[in-house]
Amino acid sequence: MRKDFCFIFIIMCTLLLGGCGADQAVKKGDKFWAVGEYYDAAAQYRKAYAQTPSKERATRGERALKLAECYRRLNQTNKAITAYKNVVRYKKADSLTHLYLGQLYMRNGNYKEAAKAFAIASDSLEKGERRKEEGGLLQLAKVGLESAQKAPVWKKEGSAYTVKRMDLFNSRRDDYAPMLAGDADDQLYFTSTRNQAQGDEVNGITGTKSADIFYAQKDEKGKWGKPQVIASELNSAFDEGACCFSPDGKTMYLTQCQTDPTYPRYARIMVSKRSDAAWSKPQELIISSDTTCSFAHPAVSPDGQWLYFVSDMSGGMGGLDIWRCRLLSATEAGAMENLGAPINTPGDEMFPTFRPNGDFYFSSNGHPGLGGLDIYFTTDGRKINHPGYPLNSQGDDFGMTFEGKLNQGFFCSNRGDLRGFDHIYSFYNPEIVQTIKGWVYEQDGYELPAAQVYMVGNDGTNLKLSVRSDGSFVQEIKPDVDYVLLGTCKGYLNHQEQIRVQPAKASKEYVLQFPLANISAPVLIENIFYDFNKATLRPESKTALDQLVVLLNQNPNVTIELSAHTDCRGSDDYNQRLSQQRAESVVAYLIAHGIAADRLTPKGYGESMPKRIKARVAEKYQFLKEGDVLTEEKINALPEELHEQCHQMNRRTEFKVLRTTYGMFDKAGKLIQSPAAVPPSKD
Repeated sequence: MRKDFCFIFIIMCTLLLGGCGADQAVKKGDKFWAVGEYYDAAAQYRKAYAQTPSKERATRGERALKLAECYRRLNQTNKAITAYKNVVRYKKADSLTHLYLGQLYMRNGNYKEAAKAFAIASDSLEKGERRKEEGGLLQLAKVGLESAQKAPVWKKEGSAYTVKRMDLFNSRRDDYAPMLAGDADDQLYFTSTRNQAQGDEVNGITGTKSADIFYAQKDEKGKWGKPQVIASELNSAFDEGACCFSPDGKTMYLTQCQTDPTYPRYARIMVSKRSDAAWSKPQELIISSDTTCSFAHPAVSPDGQWLYFVSDMSGGMGGLDIWRCRLLSATEAGAMENLGAPINTPGDEMFPTFRPNGDFYFSSNGHPGLGGLDIYFTTDGRKINHPGYPLNSQGDDFGMTFEGKLNQGFFCSNRGDLRGFDHIYSFYNPEIVQTIKGWVYEQDGYELPAAQVYMVGNDGTNLKLSVRSDGSFVQEIKPDVDYVLLGTCKGYLNHQEQIRVQPAKASKEYVLQFPLANISAPVLIENIFYDFNKATLRPESKTALDQLVVLLNQNPNVTIELSAHTDCRGSDDYNQRLSQQRAESVVAYLIAHGIAADRLTPKGYGESMPKRIKARVAEKYQFLKEGDVLTEEKINALPEELHEQCHQMNRRTEFKVLRTTYGMFDKAGKLIQSPAAVPPSKD
């Protein structure tokens, strides 16, 4: 009996001491949590959870939640999923638990389970489980559900991107936020927690050394060297990283996090100046007097006028938002503004950066994606584009940097790393360039280098394009834009073309022709056909006639004579009547399609005006020369096998401009309408 009593006493003491130990571990963990040291906090919560009896279900659920939150912030996805599942198991889960579980399943590529978790979160949020001011969570749950449904399709579709892990730059710890520098993009700066980083202490946030900025250099052959420590005061015992540069490369903006054991860790943006090939000790860039907010991930606009950054300031859309402020000088910031929707969301937007052409890239977990942080970009600030897989993955993808104007460079990702460490990857995407290539030339003649082409688009484009000596022009265009192009030249009628540019997966060239009709000479209307020995227009004439309708509508101040001609076979009277009837048939078609009758004069010439050969026709028909007139005598002098070709050239329909002032003056000769205007342009 005494032995049994002693045994029970020992068990009770053990349980009591275990409970006290668990409580102490929670208190220690809470202190670490308060200052953002999640790695150290997780160690204490893990200890507390292990020492909590399984029958204390509520307590185990609470401690599992604390542990799950730490693992989630440490990017330890599998451990976080296990901990959150314990929260659900011990009935301590709410809508936020299921939202986070959904996001974690997305990181694992388990889209089926992610969809279930997001559906539960969305349902409970719609029922008002959480406060109204947290309505952004419902948006995140719905975006998550959309992502879980679409991600498998996006991964299957893929994209033109190719990515490659750059082991030369990477270590066994975090390597992230690459940034190219130098006139030839031959320097690569990046952030790393590798062993060569300064300081000896383990970071309480990550469980690794504090981050420093390292760099690598290309040699004369274009080969990258191994990463090097920066020999200057740029780095310290604190965390430094996520740097960017001013356009002239002389100023570096970077993120620094200082350690204070009694105060939460807040990031701030620092400035370093380059002098004598060395970077100066960073000084803080004061963006706001609010010392309780973080300011990180700087990016300078291509014109050097704006500094973009990430902050958790109030007044945002939730989570981390991207903001910007004007740079009054290299070390002085002006007023701030939030980028707002559609870029920012209730989730986190981070790591802004610019492509040299002005395209804005950032990472977010608040837009539909493949999981974790995905990379997005916008060309106009209104439409958000997702570059797809494999640039994006189920992990965190962020930190783009570009080699000049090319769509290639480096980024970072923690894809495939079970410890959640980030690594540097290269990316390459064959540039998709869509262009318009056009030619301006005299209808039935040669190129017109003196012509001008004006282009306007519904995106605000308004340009005068340069026409080359061969009458051609080339202009890059954008997808999802409607363009109107107008070709003009003195002494010629205007010609207009319209085009809708569709998104493309490969480069594409749109070819346009601008045949300008001469005002002072007859213009051949090709592909006009009549029934044999009749004036009835054949159906295949419709295309050419519709083009003439367009031309007359584009030149509303013009009146024309519409003439028809026959060959020399048949009587003069018959040919005259037939040609007049044919000219009237064409005029009737034009009137039926909206052209005013008083702008049109039908005239049949029969065989009285045989065709005069122009230089371009002579090039096509080697048996003729410029200036030849296809009279009956001329044709009969040619070999018989060539006669029919000549007769076909004589059987033609033409128009010539009579006036260019139609509708511009009243009966008294007073100007009532200016000529059809050529659009203004920005050269």
